[in-house]
Amino acid sequence: MKEGKLIVLSAPSGSGKTTLVKYLLHKEELNLGFSISAASREPRGGEIHGKDYYFLSLKEFKEKIKADEFLEWEEVYRDNFYGTLKKEVQRIWDNGKHVIFDIDVVGGLDIKKTYPERTLAVFIKPPSIDELKIRLKKRKTESEDKINMRVAKASTELATAPQFDAIVTNDNLENAKQEVYQLTKTFLSEK
Repeated sequence: MKEGKLIVLSAPSGSGKTTLVKYLLHKEELNLGFSISAASREPRGGEIHGKDYYFLSLKEFKEKIKADEFLEWEEVYRDNFYGTLKKEVQRIWDNGKHVIFDIDVVGGLDIKKTYPERTLAVFIKPPSIDELKIRLKKRKTESEDKINMRVAKASTELATAPQFDAIVTNDNLENAKQEVYQLTKTFLSEK
């Protein structure tokens, strides 16, 4: 099996990247397979191991880091690790598909560094920090402290946007969907 391409969508929490990834996954002509990330946290509200994340204990996660089993990984918050297992990318390529990632900005840039020619890295930008905070509150999945941590982190993440291949501002979901679709379709059609 020849290795496929990699489509990275990165953004601060609440920017809409998950919605955009799901939209692209439904476009069969793109032939995309979703890369399930590993996480060292407990599942939240109905999340399923092997579908939403590979939930690992902190010990398991650190053992996999030592064994060089990750394409990329990061300690996002203290003792809260996320990463992409190499075997996960291979699984998707073995199925004859291109890989799509819903991933934080550090992980997205790490993948781009590892596979510079085969990766399209798209930064999904929220209309504003205020709008981001509103979206995070509407989710009703996290405490005010967690939301404030995510908003503070978003400012740092926004500064990385110029390092991506493209920036899509998600101020209108339908327009953002069309923009990421065109970027992805064009990239995948290039030899």
